[in-house]
Amino acid sequence: MAETVPVAPLAPPRPRRSWWGWGAAGKALPDRECVALGALVPGAAGTPLPVPAVRSVDLPAVRVAPPASLAHLMSDTPPDRASHTYGKAYRDVVRALRGELGAAPDQVAFPRCEQDVVDVLDWAEGADVVVVPYGAGSSVVGGVEYRGDRRGGVLSLDLSALDRVLDVDTTGRAARIQAGVLGPDLEAQLRPHGLTLRHFPQSFEFSTLGGWLATRAGGHYATLLTHVDDLTQALRVVTPAGVNESLRVPGSGAGPSPDRLFLGSEGTLGVITEAWMRLQDRPRHKASASVLFDDFATAAGAVRAIAQSGLHPANCRLLDPGEAALAGVAGGGRSVLVLGVESAHFPVSDRLAELVALARDHGGSPAPAPPVAGNPAGGRTDDCAADAWRSAFLRMPYLRDGLARMSVISETFETACTWDRAEALYEAVQRDLGAVVREVTGAEAMINCRFTHVYPDGPAPYFTVIAPARRGSEVAMWDEVKSAAMDLLGAHGATVTHHHAVGRDHRPGYDRQRPEPFARALRAAKTALDPAGILNPGVLFDGERG
Repeated sequence: MAETVPVAPLAPPRPRRSWWGWGAAGKALPDRECVALGALVPGAAGTPLPVPAVRSVDLPAVRVAPPASLAHLMSDTPPDRASHTYGKAYRDVVRALRGELGAAPDQVAFPRCEQDVVDVLDWAEGADVVVVPYGAGSSVVGGVEYRGDRRGGVLSLDLSALDRVLDVDTTGRAARIQAGVLGPDLEAQLRPHGLTLRHFPQSFEFSTLGGWLATRAGGHYATLLTHVDDLTQALRVVTPAGVNESLRVPGSGAGPSPDRLFLGSEGTLGVITEAWMRLQDRPRHKASASVLFDDFATAAGAVRAIAQSGLHPANCRLLDPGEAALAGVAGGGRSVLVLGVESAHFPVSDRLAELVALARDHGGSPAPAPPVAGNPAGGRTDDCAADAWRSAFLRMPYLRDGLARMSVISETFETACTWDRAEALYEAVQRDLGAVVREVTGAEAMINCRFTHVYPDGPAPYFTVIAPARRGSEVAMWDEVKSAAMDLLGAHGATVTHHHAVGRDHRPGYDRQRPEPFARALRAAKTALDPAGILNPGVLFDGERG
């Protein structure tokens, strides 16, 4: 029998979060950098939108107070209410900068244990208070913003105090983990055991395990273990109808999976409080390389060959010419394929060489390896393009916020499609969505693409749209562009989202994509688990009760 090892709590200091924008408050671009960034986009505003002081923002009056028994868990201070109003999408950032916080919750609850979650839901159900589960607020699809009527009040249920790895099964390489733990804190608690979850979404520093599970987040691996679903062994979920805990086994054929019901449910069926997650040994061998291509279609063909080769690279990111130039990894209209391999047990140089050779056979030109200190002749330890891309990748959300302050649309959408449709979809987005942006904004758009994950049967393209907007109309303009993008995806048989969930922003496309018999089954599950319809209404379903 596997020994279960208790883990001592760790609480490393975390940076102060921005209430209005992405990430750490101290990393937001100052005014002068916003102006310099805006100067790169013809038609951008000349001055940045000011960042309002959180205590000066006009919030709606508080309409509901907690009972005395729960008052110690609740807060209605302006900073807590303001910072829990929105997620971190472009439209959220712009509205926060403008002080438009009419959707602010009346209360923010900070449960300290699972029983607190049960008690809060019991009270909310009786008081007809809407409850929006909240991990760290990195949603980019309207997943944490209630947009319905106010009912008896709105409460944001912040799970950040449930932040511990409770048990580690070193024999079976699994851990029981509370849902509110942030990515870095989770890895810090696993590190003494030589284990890792190895799930690194772009939001890793500012998102939680529960948020990953509730949104079926995509992570580090571009092949094989692409979604957090693949790492989930069992879930514990608090619903108004009771606590649902699935059996912890490596696999089961016992009917439809109870975990699959809650993965991706975005807090509308229950509140995920714990999960048993499958872990990995920490990798000791890593290598990366980049390959250049003269055109994107040829590069996509090489990626397809790699995805179908069985070599399973950890990283297989294809950047089109615009994305490569924006990240500073290539110019001259070339596309870049960034490859990475890793292993906890075996050297990986031979596997990397096979991948590079396969890319070369399909029209790629391997980028020169950087020289190693003491070895002027070269020899690969890592790849310059991979490093540059990684830095740009982590910095991009802060640049997005800086552009938002200059009234520049800078937003993304992602999808997945089969290989036979990929080239047509890419060309349609460039051509047809570019035409929509010109009509909406009166300016040419920069529309870039990268493949974030790849499968034997298709890629997951991730598009970035950058264009000047009219000050005061930024949100309306982006909403029009986003609606056209969703229509394009549907017309080309692509999913409305690959790893950013549905939220409220993707609802129209999701409603068209979802089979109606399944929709009826999902609504019935909502009614059975949340009969009063208090949990995150408007996500996945129309109406308050599914």
